[in-house]
This record gives sequence, structure tokens and C-alpha cells, in this order.
Amino acid sequence: MPTPPPTHPLRWALAAAVLAPILWGVSWIGITEFMPAHRPVYAACLRTLPIGLMLLACVRRLPTGRWWLRAVVLGALNFGIFYALLTVAAYRVPGGVAATMGALQPLMVLALGIPLLHIAPNGRHVMAGAIGIAGVSLLVFSPAIELDAIGILAAVGAVASMSAGVVLTKRWSDPDVSPLTSTAWQLTAGGLMLTVAALAIEGAPPPPTHHTFIAVLFVGVVCTGLANWLWFVGLASIPAARASSLTLLS
Repeated sequence: MPTPPPTHPLRWALAAAVLAPILWGVSWIGITEFMPAHRPVYAACLRTLPIGLMLLACVRRLPTGRWWLRAVVLGALNFGIFYALLTVAAYRVPGGVAATMGALQPLMVLALGIPLLHIAPNGRHVMAGAIGIAGVSLLVFSPAIELDAIGILAAVGAVASMSAGVVLTKRWSDPDVSPLTSTAWQLTAGGLMLTVAALAIEGAPPPPTHHTFIAVLFVGVVCTGLANWLWFVGLASIPAARASSLTLLS
């Protein structure tokens, strides 16, 4: 009996990139149900630093040379700034509204990718951008919907931060740094930034509860650690513009 041909690696990468935003979308439930109420920076810290340190212990490798700065920059864009703003948005606007703001990401990635990644825009890119702008415009300017301005601005800021992170992740891709190692470095860097910001902005940390444990396991391990490892696996093999369109699945 002939051996079936192996699945093309690109299919696995695409499957990983599809599953990641689905897990991100599920995290909205965990954030609103189990994270400390009205402590968005601590909530963001809980989902990043514990799993970042766990992954760092697994890979047993620290950045070297220019990767120290890259880990800090990517950790800030993909996790520190992104999750802080995303958590603010989660507390202030419905998940569907925030997801609509995410429709701007393909356009932002394209705008940054043209000079940094030399992306050649095509009809699909323009169509994705137009759909994103149309969706956001219909939502923001609808008289039937009352929106929280801070929540909307936080959602847009989170999308902009992640868009920059996607582009720079592609620009700085390195075959010597695996997706798991990159995830560990970035989560740890972003989590440390969030810890400092939480202490400065929100004061003493909230007392731990069983909800905190659930949040770390569900939102941190599954919807952050696993999801972002899958995302970086996919991003390593598929174009940034194509990957950004998959975030609409969240």
C-alpha cells in the first residue's frame, strides 16, 4: 500500500494562523468573567507574564545580541501595549464592537508593510481595507448604537499596536529563533513591562482568588501562550497581509 504524501507545511502554518485568532476571540469571555474587575493593566499582566516565564523555562534560552532590543520592541507591540489596550476595550465595549475595530488591521498592516516589507498592494488588499473602513464607519456613525469613546480608542490603539508587531515580526524573522522561543521572549518582555505599568498606574496588586487561577490557566496558557505560539508558527510561513486578514476570525 503506497504511503500517502505528507501534508504540505504551508497547510499546517495556515491552520495554525486560523486557530490563533479563534482562541483570541474566546479570551474575551475569560477576561470579562475571571480577570480582576476594573484593573485592566493587572489583567493584561496576568495573561502574559506567568505563561511567558513558563515558556522561557521550557526553551531555556535568552536573547543574544540585537535580539534583546527586538524582544523588547516586539514584546511591547504584540503583548505589552496590545494587551493593556485590549483589556481596557474588553471592559468597556462588547466583543463584537472590538472585533469590528479589528477589521482595520489589514489596512494598517498594508500601510506599514509597503515601506518595511515591500508589499506590492493588489486588488484583494484594497478590498480588505475598504471592507474594514466600511464596517467601522457603519458601527461608529450608527445612531442606534451608543459607544464608549475610551473603549473604541483603546480597541483601535490595540489594533495599531498589533499591526506594527505583525510587520516587524516578519521583517525580523530569523530561522535561528523558533516560534516558541520568540513567543517566550516576547511574552516575558511584555509581561515585565505590564508589571511595572500596573504597579505605577493601579497600585498594589489585587488579592489572588480562584478566579485568578482560572484566568491564568484559561486566558494565559490557552488563549495567550498557545494561541500566540500558533500565530507565530503561521506568521513565519505566510505573508503578513494574508495573516492580518485572518485576525477577523477573532
